[in-house]
Amino acid sequence: MNIKGCVAIVSGGNRGIGEAFVLELLEAGAKHVYVGSRDPQNAKALQEKEPERISVLSLDVADEKQIKAAAEQCSDVNLVVNNAGVFNKLSLMNAPDLSAMRNEMEVNYLGPVAMARAFAPIIEQNGGGCILNVLSAGGIVSVPEMGGYSPSKFAARAASNCLRAELAPRGIHVSSLIVGSVKTRMAEHVKGVAQVEPAVIAKAGILAAKAEIDEHDTDLHAIGVRAALARDPAGLAKALAAGVGAA
Repeated sequence: MNIKGCVAIVSGGNRGIGEAFVLELLEAGAKHVYVGSRDPQNAKALQEKEPERISVLSLDVADEKQIKAAAEQCSDVNLVVNNAGVFNKLSLMNAPDLSAMRNEMEVNYLGPVAMARAFAPIIEQNGGGCILNVLSAGGIVSVPEMGGYSPSKFAARAASNCLRAELAPRGIHVSSLIVGSVKTRMAEHVKGVAQVEPAVIAKAGILAAKAEIDEHDTDLHAIGVRAALARDPAGLAKALAAGVGAA
């Protein structure tokens, strides 16, 4: 994937990792970036930084109608960054009902799949390209206190593998980004773990697109989780279980 001259769409692009992707893509030479946000007003300040190269559109990845409208508007895209995500901070047993889990599955799993289904024909007609799915270390190891979030990222990882096989013959590479600990609003509750800047994740994602990396650990925390999983999966599971209910 040649980033220079590409046209990208970034879901959840108004803040955090999504905003970093927008800025790093432009720095790397992207021709244009569409910023998808549930509330476009939240991305206006970002658009003002590069008004000729940034367009903002309304995009809730849990709404297939909005995804379809975005695909119709962004017919020149050859790079999709599925960054939008939600973490409702409820465990599976202590949540009052299943609504938070359904929301996490809708956004974190079905959202990227719906985006791939809508944009794959566009990427293909534009000569091929890449879909980057921003996942989580919680998608390679089960984290009990992440409730529906960790299972939803497992599902998104499995879907990424399926999509990679389906879309490769159409000239579209699918890359899974395994993200560890990042300085974002979603991770404000995380304590005792070194957090990297969102730009680190965006740079790693761009590398994955350029090099067609199937699954890329984007930061030291993600690398450490994978190493612990390979070294002692049972021990890691026990350590994570011991944290349930801890202050």
